[in-house]
Amino acid sequence: MSEKLRRLLIFAIITTLFFTLRCPAQAHIPPKPMRLAAAADLQPVLPPILHEFKQATGITVLASYHSSATLAMQILNQAPFDLFMAADMSYAQYVIDRGAGASSTPVPYARGTLVLWTRNDSGISNLSLNSLRSSDIRTIAIANPKHAPYGRAAQQTLIHAGLMPAVKSHLVIAEDIAQAAQYTESGNAQVGFISLTSALTPRLRKSGHYVRIPQQDYVPLIQGAVVIKGAKNAAAAHRFLQFLNTPKIRAELAAAGLESPK
Repeated sequence: MSEKLRRLLIFAIITTLFFTLRCPAQAHIPPKPMRLAAAADLQPVLPPILHEFKQATGITVLASYHSSATLAMQILNQAPFDLFMAADMSYAQYVIDRGAGASSTPVPYARGTLVLWTRNDSGISNLSLNSLRSSDIRTIAIANPKHAPYGRAAQQTLIHAGLMPAVKSHLVIAEDIAQAAQYTESGNAQVGFISLTSALTPRLRKSGHYVRIPQQDYVPLIQGAVVIKGAKNAAAAHRFLQFLNTPKIRAELAAAGLESPK
């Protein structure tokens, strides 16, 4: 064997060993995380689902929970989110209309439910919308109607039921629906309009009780999602929306207080 051929053979062996050792290491690089902007009503619901998604796909989801209006403004100010899950369709459409959405319309992913909740030790035995007329009820928590879809639904309910003049001075305004639940659970408000997703958490189930608000009293809370235009991990965002629509996850969402949007 000539010296030139011998050197070529050694070079080929070294090159093969290099790529054989290098490629498996590359294959084990975990997928990059997906950044999620999630409405506050999703905070009691999503963590276990995000864990299941990671187990199924290897993708970690980093979720930020705030009012839909706050998240919409963050997205329009270039916050690096991949997916926006709003508490209604309007805020998702708002983001789209201002050029920040990757599609022309939001994807409806759930229907939310508004409830009236109070602590078991509040002394309010017959909780109902009509009970809000009682002089014994002096503080009522709602999410800010200007920022939060559930707050807007609570406002619509009070107007529809003719209660607003009687209770307006008693309203305790929270930043979002999660904070409205905190105000009521802590006793800073005697009753509160909160999401069914909060009312069904083990802690609130144990410490209080609720009644559902008739759905005809407020505009349906059809919750919409949109993948963000130019998202660094748009593929994971689309994959997560598909994951939410699987029968198993759909059943988990329903059990946690989010019905199918259909």
